[in-house]
Amino acid sequence: MTDSFTRLLGGLNSALAHAQGNPPEGTRVHIPEVLDVAEIRRRTGLAQPAFAATIGVAVGTLRNWEQKRRAPEGPARVLLALVERHPQIVTETFGTTSKGEAGTGRPMAAVA
Repeated sequence: MTDSFTRLLGGLNSALAHAQGNPPEGTRVHIPEVLDVAEIRRRTGLAQPAFAATIGVAVGTLRNWEQKRRAPEGPARVLLALVERHPQIVTETFGTTSKGEAGTGRPMAAVA
């Protein structure tokens, strides 16, 4: 094997470990200081009610984030950063309906 192949294989193994929840020692995750929540939602193609239900927040909370009256914190920031990079990640993982879980209005992300 060439040195390039060995380095590439090592990088792929590190990425696989990270994806399986075992990030290599020294791995750092960057969460942007400011998230454009409205743009993130638009990239998913979902309306406000569907997006809010899909990520497990109230529509009012989503609107406050989009209008910059409030900012997402903690796990919500991490989730939104993931959705920013991979807009379909939440719908691929949890699915969605226009009203949340089977039309109940409950967020899909809250479904166990």
